Amino acid sequence: MASGPGAGETRSVTEPSATAPSETTTDPRAEPEPHGGRRSWPPMSYWARVTLTVVAVLTVLAALWSVVNIVILVLMAAVLAIGLDPAVRALQRRGRSRGGAVALIFVGVLAFVLLFAWLIVPPLVKQIGELANNIPRYIERLGHRDDPLGRYFRDTDLAERLKDFVAHLPSKITSSFGTVLGVAGRVTSAIFNLVTVAILTVYFMLSLPRMRRTASLAFPKGEPRELGEVVMDQSISRIGGYVAGNLVTSVICGVSALFTFMVLSLFGVGIPFAFPLAVWAGIADLIPAVGAYLGAFPAVVVAFFQSPLIGVLVLTYFVVYQQVENYVIVPRVMKNAVNLSPAAVIISTLVFGSLFGFAGALLALPAAATIKVVLLEVFLRDRVAEGDPIAQETLEEHDRAEAEAKADASARATARKRMLRRIQDRLRKPRG
Repeated sequence: MASGPGAGETRSVTEPSATAPSETTTDPRAEPEPHGGRRSWPPMSYWARVTLTVVAVLTVLAALWSVVNIVILVLMAAVLAIGLDPAVRALQRRGRSRGGAVALIFVGVLAFVLLFAWLIVPPLVKQIGELANNIPRYIERLGHRDDPLGRYFRDTDLAERLKDFVAHLPSKITSSFGTVLGVAGRVTSAIFNLVTVAILTVYFMLSLPRMRRTASLAFPKGEPRELGEVVMDQSISRIGGYVAGNLVTSVICGVSALFTFMVLSLFGVGIPFAFPLAVWAGIADLIPAVGAYLGAFPAVVVAFFQSPLIGVLVLTYFVVYQQVENYVIVPRVMKNAVNLSPAAVIISTLVFGSLFGFAGALLALPAAATIKVVLLEVFLRDRVAEGDPIAQETLEEHDRAEAEAKADASARATARKRMLRRIQDRLRKPRG
């Protein structure tokens, strides 16, 4: 066994080697990164997955764009079904099944459409026939008027040209076979779209609760699913409010038009078929953007054929009412119905209408209300949880506005019930 200085020297040589690992140990984070300090790019499999995802999304968007008309019909039917769902649930609370409630609403709407057609179509056809027969007499009368309009007709020989145009109009229509086919095709397409929307609306109304449960399965179980259900419920509530608000504005339009026609008749400047024309104005007002013009056109034409004064009065009424409805009635009604500010109502209608035309104007407010719900529940509440004071203030303001809207709606419902109760009591009171 070795001893003495040799052994000590051996230990002194070997001890540093035993403690070397502890002295030379360094922080792994201080090690230089490979490739000269630059991070390496993700592997090719990552970029392959990204590329496939982008291609898949673009493919789906291209497929949707190729059938955009069908997608719009489906969205319109879904909006109508969600809007009519409160009426279905009200009938269910009275003891009817969901299928029976949907059938009752569908039959009621169909009966209203048939009654309206029965009231307005025969007189309208009669008026068109009388107008066609009296056009030459109207033209001759204009040519004999001693005013600037009559002198213009005589100087430009416009009366003779109009007579020739009317006389040759049937032959021109029959000879233009392509035009006839084009008009017939557009009418057939419009009827097909209406029938498609009606059938889809009935289907969605029947299966709306099941569709909601199925849609909730798209979210992971737990808090994400609860958040998704909250977003869906609030979106459905907003869309239902939009349909109800649209019905309210249409009723206001029809009643206002009927009242105006009755006032004009009291002063001896009324128009024939006032009730059907007012009902048509209210129904056409359901169509955003162009509905008011479609509703006003028949009444203005009938009024002008009565006299220029009546025509100017009716045209002035509809122009003024359209401005009042666009900038006063609709923003106020939709503010309570979909909880959107008047500015948001006007801007969303203009933007969506400019981008997607008639369908965009129809779906503008439901889309804007749904976007607002998503932003509030998904984005704003997370910011509040992070301690953002501005987000907290915005959320509190939104909650106060929503509470005020619910209080106003409850007060209006109570007032309506009180009024209906008074009417029922007066009807039940025995006459003596």
